[in-house]
Amino acid sequence: MSLMRNLNRALAATTGLQVRRTPRTPSAPAAERPEAAYRCLSAEDLATDRLLRQPVFIISSIRSGSTLLRMMLGAHPRLHTLHELHLGRIDVLCDNWHSERAMSTLGLARGDLEHLLWDRVMHRELVRSGKDFIVEKTPANAYMYRRLKDCWPDARFVFLLRHPESVARSWHESDPDKRPYDKAVTDVLRYMAAVEEARTADPDGFTVRYEDITADPEREMRRLCAFLGVDYAPSMLTYGRKSSRELVRGLGDWRDNIRTGTVQPGRALPEEDEIPEALRPMCAAWGYTS
Repeated sequence: MSLMRNLNRALAATTGLQVRRTPRTPSAPAAERPEAAYRCLSAEDLATDRLLRQPVFIISSIRSGSTLLRMMLGAHPRLHTLHELHLGRIDVLCDNWHSERAMSTLGLARGDLEHLLWDRVMHRELVRSGKDFIVEKTPANAYMYRRLKDCWPDARFVFLLRHPESVARSWHESDPDKRPYDKAVTDVLRYMAAVEEARTADPDGFTVRYEDITADPEREMRRLCAFLGVDYAPSMLTYGRKSSRELVRGLGDWRDNIRTGTVQPGRALPEEDEIPEALRPMCAAWGYTS
């Protein structure tokens, strides 16, 4: 008989009370858990530990046009895109000592198990699509660039920039009551700082601006296709009208502009005196101001 059972028998006889195990508190998301240990794979490890090859990740702030870019890339015959996956929010848990010991004996820490699951989910969707490469665009990827790079050493990264004031304005306008403009500025600055940190750490990545995509989509898609090693496809410019099934609310932009199936003009850039002081350093870093 277990210690817990003996203790409860004695307590029940004398006090009428019993001890109950408290529910396990859910772990913090993987993207916010630096303590989640994992191995950094070498190129040689890929053959046994990963099904997916050369995944593409769009690293951007919220409200930067990543859904538009996703739609354009997904219209390419060799590139598969899907709604935001939020991989960093997938939690793998060994529920008892035996499972933890069993996985540890295989050399698999919690982070390794999460990586295997991420890889399997994305590979599954790629195989079902019949295409060659998968593209993922969750904005929270900006906070987990290093982990994605460690998970897939052959991953390729596309850094999507947009004028910081336009990002803040769009984020504010998407829910003005919930996000006053000053709060929107603070929110997007965190994302943009993470994007810039990742962009600085990856000299091999590809940088593209939302404004350039909307101004000259063919030129920018040709540049991006060259980076990805695929031929340019004219279908990328008219990706087709999208339904609610393809644009899931809460998993990317689902509004009217993105549903049209064609690239819509971007908003006019702000005047210099419209840019809040807090956003000016990022505007300068991204070449929007001198």
